[in-house]
Amino acid sequence: MQRPLHLKLFTAVLVLLTCTQCILAADGNRFGVLYTVRMEPDTHSALVQMRLTHNSTLVNWLDFALDAGRYRDFTGTGDIAREGDRLRWTPPARDAWLQYRVELTSKRGNGHYDGRVTPDWALFRADDLVPPFRSGFARNSLASAELQFDLPRDWSVQTRYPRDDEGRYQVGDPERKFDRPTGWLVMGKLGARRDDIGATHVAVAAPQGQGVRYLDTLAFLRWTLPHLQELFPDFPPRLLLVSAGDPMWRGALSAPNSLYVHSERPLISGNGTSTVLHELVHVAMQARSGPGADWIVEGLAEYYSLEILRRSGAISEERFEAAHRELAEWGLSAGALDVEHSTGATTAKAVGVLRGIDRELRAASGGQRSLDDVARALAGDGETVTVARFNELTGRKQ
Repeated sequence: MQRPLHLKLFTAVLVLLTCTQCILAADGNRFGVLYTVRMEPDTHSALVQMRLTHNSTLVNWLDFALDAGRYRDFTGTGDIAREGDRLRWTPPARDAWLQYRVELTSKRGNGHYDGRVTPDWALFRADDLVPPFRSGFARNSLASAELQFDLPRDWSVQTRYPRDDEGRYQVGDPERKFDRPTGWLVMGKLGARRDDIGATHVAVAAPQGQGVRYLDTLAFLRWTLPHLQELFPDFPPRLLLVSAGDPMWRGALSAPNSLYVHSERPLISGNGTSTVLHELVHVAMQARSGPGADWIVEGLAEYYSLEILRRSGAISEERFEAAHRELAEWGLSAGALDVEHSTGATTAKAVGVLRGIDRELRAASGGQRSLDDVARALAGDGETVTVARFNELTGRKQ
């Protein structure tokens, strides 16, 4: 027997109201954050505003750690108290915003730039736009953060974030409850090429006139990235590679879902390794090293830069073995592995140690386990890599 029409309508309305209440309840636990960046190339800086767009009463305070030479001219609503390299903002219940100026040009010790603003373009880490902060907000609440830019005429921007129909970038980080922009970005008069490789949307972007080989880079990634995605199934769904020439730093640096590579850096180096793949392993793992464990993080990145080239067929077995021999010879000049920062000979030595561990794991398990399982587990931990955890996964003695 069918129910009368009025009962069906009543049930439908009840379900709709229930769903609406659920949505409102969920929205009631979210506060909106809008980061607005106004670029001012003539001053090598940007004016950044952080505004709480809704449910600002959920946010009690923010405590920023400042680089005194980078952030200045703070103003806004609510209570703003600065003491040394700390600034505490207590936002008001309504019209809550904080504004400041940030210097975006920065040099490394060798005099080359790892962040630069010119009259025609800018390239830097989005992390620099908002200083790191601690926050106090209502229990079980989350931020819904967006990023937008006010750029000079004829400028465009490439970030690691997806953009909505209003031109705002959706800033999301599952590891944070209060999101701030991270990863590399480039803006100005740009060239860019994009492609979907497996489940990852890839963009290669750079200022015009920097000698970047966009399609060469995409072709290299189409060849190698699927093997990295197979190794790390949780590889990011979006990847941005930015590049520029001198006087930018002549190396490569990874960041969340993104990396910077100098435009003259080869895709495959003369010794058979790949700086690009090395940094992509860092992007895949997002691993931080604990005391004495940096050789593990850097060693895995270099080890798999070779492995991915071999597995993809980009280099022959003979060249692969020659590369390992060259690294082993270089590693002879290294001392102990547990240095604070693993570079050069130490990382080369680490590659040999990791290759030996891979062989031991395969032999002990009849080919059922390998270093791949260890790397995946460390990436999946989402925590600081420690020697103890590495030994646990590999079965090495303490």
